[in-house]
Amino acid sequence: MSSPTNTHASITRRTILATAPIAATGIAVGTASSASAQSDPTAAVLHWFDATDAAVTAAPASTQVTNSRTWAIAWLAAARAVRRVPHGLNASHYRDAALAAAVHRALYALAPSQTAALDAALEEALAPIPDGRAKRKGVAAGVDRADALLNDRVGDGLDPASVSPAYTPPTAAPGVWQPTPPAFGPAQQAGTRFAVPFALDSADQFRLEPPPAIGTPQYRADLEEVKAYGSLNGSARTQAQTDTAQFWLGSSFTLYNPVLRAALEHHTGSLRDQVELVALFHVASVDTQIATSDSKYAHVWWRPVTAIAGEVEDGDPATERDPSWAPLHATPSHPDYPSGHNTYSGSAEEVLTQLVGDGPGAAFTIPSPTAPGVTRTYTTWHPLTTENVDARVWSGIHSRSADLAGVELSRAVAAHVLSRAGDLLA
Repeated sequence: MSSPTNTHASITRRTILATAPIAATGIAVGTASSASAQSDPTAAVLHWFDATDAAVTAAPASTQVTNSRTWAIAWLAAARAVRRVPHGLNASHYRDAALAAAVHRALYALAPSQTAALDAALEEALAPIPDGRAKRKGVAAGVDRADALLNDRVGDGLDPASVSPAYTPPTAAPGVWQPTPPAFGPAQQAGTRFAVPFALDSADQFRLEPPPAIGTPQYRADLEEVKAYGSLNGSARTQAQTDTAQFWLGSSFTLYNPVLRAALEHHTGSLRDQVELVALFHVASVDTQIATSDSKYAHVWWRPVTAIAGEVEDGDPATERDPSWAPLHATPSHPDYPSGHNTYSGSAEEVLTQLVGDGPGAAFTIPSPTAPGVTRTYTTWHPLTTENVDARVWSGIHSRSADLAGVELSRAVAAHVLSRAGDLLA
């Protein structure tokens, strides 16, 4: 990770304080009308939400958790910066400036190829804020909080090389994960479990119990279901089930960004509340992915394609190997238990439910990167989790037990993160 002291010169404190009074049009901000100076907290938050999304989308890391880390650092810095307003200052002006400076400063370090777009976003955000002590001190607070958190997270093990280091799978045996067809690629995310969490005491704090053992009724039910409904050919799956599997196939990180944005669009709380929502959402996501890697590589449980079609028999007389079986979608290169998709959805639902409610208060519509042109509309958060659980079975890439365990794990992690909110945001 780049040290914040090595970021572009235009984000140094001297420069950002000097440019703060200048509007995008070149007019002194102090001349803004009183109407334009009135802050709309949701508009300010959405401005930086979209700027963050654009920066990460334009220059993504190769690992999902690294992108989640970028969001977590930028918005946790902002949440800390806007939490308290010094006595005697205009709170709205201070917080708008602090939000802008914190997110901009963090993204300068974490997405350095996007500096031009980030500078434009900063200029646009600062322009309507009247010049004065509140603005200057808000900017200074944002920069300070971002620098402090960037320094604190140096070497946290969430860079792509650390997330997916070389990994030697265990010897093939019943129940043991092995690289999966068609690519038989190396294991991914095996190093995330060694990263430094934001709020967890350790990666194994909520480690799951082992998956259902071979020969148990639950193991047999899981295998029978995914074999019947997750098959590429001759499946019992309906078209609606296939559509659900396709819709939720892509990156959870990408799929859930519009969900979080919908929560903000309908949010009636303060700027501070909204910034904290974004921060805690992504902090919980990062810590959930760390805990997911821990459970995955503690249990190293085989994927359905290996259990059904692999060369190693499971030894259970009630199950039958089928070398011709293939899943609807290609299997990701990491162990089955728990499902990473469902740890993301469970974490998202827990944070959104605790901080917003059962839903945003209005219908919201989201797209899918793996189903171009298709959208789905919801009114509450929970159906998204339910669809994710089903989708990974119908894709043929997870057992239902792995999906449900993912939801269980992530809700526990997210609840823990929220219980630590006071310390995280201080």
